[in-house]
Amino acid sequence: METQQEVWQNLNGKIFHQPITKLVEDAIIREQANGHRLKVCVGSDSHVYGEAINYATAVVFIREGKGAFTFVRKEREIQRISIKERMLNEVNKSVEIAYAICAILDTYNIEMEVHADINTDPEFKSNSALKDAMGYILGMGYVFKAKPYAFASSNCADVMV
Repeated sequence: METQQEVWQNLNGKIFHQPITKLVEDAIIREQANGHRLKVCVGSDSHVYGEAINYATAVVFIREGKGAFTFVRKEREIQRISIKERMLNEVNKSVEIAYAICAILDTYNIEMEVHADINTDPEFKSNSALKDAMGYILGMGYVFKAKPYAFASSNCADVMV
């Protein structure tokens, strides 16, 4: 799978050249060996810079009561698209990674949420994509979270775009 060949990094900038599936499984094994209960949240964010859109997708590991750590993938695309299409691109990037790692998480009995950087308030432009994003994520069988509960996208991925 193409996404597994891409470069990932942590929030400190350390680069990882392993596929996300290996990073996830190694992290689970290490953290469970240290006695941590985990939950994983996947989310993406984007910012527009002229004709370019920078995307970041975050895989956040929450250690119950013991903090968290994150793997992030950054991408850049040159295109002009609507806000709704950009929001749905973010969701697609998150679902793509969630799909790649869901079997591993199931093996280790770890819960996953997919976060969308979409505002639930109709006054915000991103809200135009809310129903489509929710339907896509829930239709894939994942737990859906939107703002203000979508920290994987609106905080962790946001920091990297």
